[in-house]
Amino acid sequence: MLTDIEIAKQAKMLPITEIGKEIGIPEDDLELYGKYKAKISDEFIKKVQGNKDGKLILVTAINPTPAGEGKTTTSVGLGQAMKKIGKKAVLALREPSLGPVFGVKGGAAGGGYSQVVPMEDINLHFTGDMHAITSANNLLCAMIDNHLQQGNSLGIDPRRILFKRCMDMNDRALRNIVVGLGGKSNGVPREDGFMITVATEIMAILCLASDLTDLKERIGNILFGYSYDNRPLYARDLKAQGAMTALLKDALKPNLVQTLENTPVLMHGGPFANIAHGCNSIRATKLALKLGDYVITEAGFGSDLGAEKFYDIKCRTAGLKPDCCVVVATVRALKYNGGVKKADLKVENVDALKKGIVNLKAHVENMHKFGVPVVVAINQFDTDTPAEIQVIDDCCKEMGVDYALSQVFAKGGDGGIELAKTIVNVIEKCEGCYEFKPIYELDMTLEEKIEAVSKQIYGANEVTYTAAAKKALRDITALGYGDLPVCMAKTQYSLSDDPKALGRPENFAIHVADVSLSAGAGFVVVLTGAIMTMPGLPKVPSAEQIDVDGNGSIDGLF
Repeated sequence: MLTDIEIAKQAKMLPITEIGKEIGIPEDDLELYGKYKAKISDEFIKKVQGNKDGKLILVTAINPTPAGEGKTTTSVGLGQAMKKIGKKAVLALREPSLGPVFGVKGGAAGGGYSQVVPMEDINLHFTGDMHAITSANNLLCAMIDNHLQQGNSLGIDPRRILFKRCMDMNDRALRNIVVGLGGKSNGVPREDGFMITVATEIMAILCLASDLTDLKERIGNILFGYSYDNRPLYARDLKAQGAMTALLKDALKPNLVQTLENTPVLMHGGPFANIAHGCNSIRATKLALKLGDYVITEAGFGSDLGAEKFYDIKCRTAGLKPDCCVVVATVRALKYNGGVKKADLKVENVDALKKGIVNLKAHVENMHKFGVPVVVAINQFDTDTPAEIQVIDDCCKEMGVDYALSQVFAKGGDGGIELAKTIVNVIEKCEGCYEFKPIYELDMTLEEKIEAVSKQIYGANEVTYTAAAKKALRDITALGYGDLPVCMAKTQYSLSDDPKALGRPENFAIHVADVSLSAGAGFVVVLTGAIMTMPGLPKVPSAEQIDVDGNGSIDGLF
């Protein structure tokens, strides 16, 4: 059996100019990064604004497990399948972070015969967007520390600097550091720390900005700390927004690549959904809607994280109205939720499946609360038995949702034809008969928004706050930002904030540890449980398996 990277290396990629031509992008509007990658010009984006929008399909999933769910693989395979049934499809996906690539999860360009290529480039440096975001973030940090060194005319309180440095790599040793050591000429000593690039406010801003002007304004609105006399201090107070925007000028342009079957993909932005808003850029999604009849996008991790933020943050900000939501699940993952150990998941266990399928039910019910039609996609494995598939069939009939078996990992687009036809049928049948709505209104208090998500989506019966979180909520509201949406940072492994609580937990509380303002991004980050914004590497990181030979051929990426 071939590995993902071996399959990707055998791909018959078309020149990216041909992929662009297929969806109406002239060669002159592509800024080439070699033969198979390109950025799309701002001029072209403006040109197509009058085009009619296609249908928007969101792909989400149940809570992730060690068994894997295949959300990105399903998204890619669905795009390929749409093409096979004669639909003009465009994918709008996120860029991978180097953290998971070298950590535990591996690459994020799909898998098997449903991948985005060139896979090695996408999973590594791609077109440099991550590096630009990192540089812009750290420029602001450097300017903050330089201001302290050069007389501190703003009166910055070093104890209340909120903005952290970043890098796009898992490095737990950098979570908490001290900078400015080594004497007077080396800066003012203070506590600092690092976040992973994809969790930063700069990443969120890039993904939510409508254009360069909006980007610069949002960057200027970043709250980086407070003065000694308790004044809020923003990036614009340091006159940092111009230079930071200059570093991001090209990164703001969506990237064009292709799938193994040459379906166009706009891959742009990559925030994590457990510690950020987890969706690709608004620019890429809105451009894809102008270029395709069907646009497939995804939101990170389970629907309790990525999909909720897609609806409550991204759709609200961009004025998007999704036409269908696909919830991906596997028999194996549902059995894991039912208490089966990973080593035993290949063995038929109908009882465990019936127990664990409550997790799928919760996610489907939650997605219906947003008023969007739902289709269940079962990512099928050869170990799934007829009796287990029957449990899925019975469950979906009970919930009144359509479902389809998907074999896109093994068969590419051919393995997703049933799913594609099911989705098209649901969209056509439901057109005009539903009304999309977020789960909360913006004029609610921040506490009411947090409770709405915690109770209506997670299923909690209460929310508790630390003293620090309560104070942060009061301060944010006093600054005039109480009308912003909330971005919940929570473990991806459970509907609760306890990663070990599988299935559909009951009678639990969501514990809010801290709250921070991302004024530039336009949301309030709510840290729950023991969530970290800088992950660490596992005992055996994926980096140990990655190698390159003397000819430059990379192996070990998956």
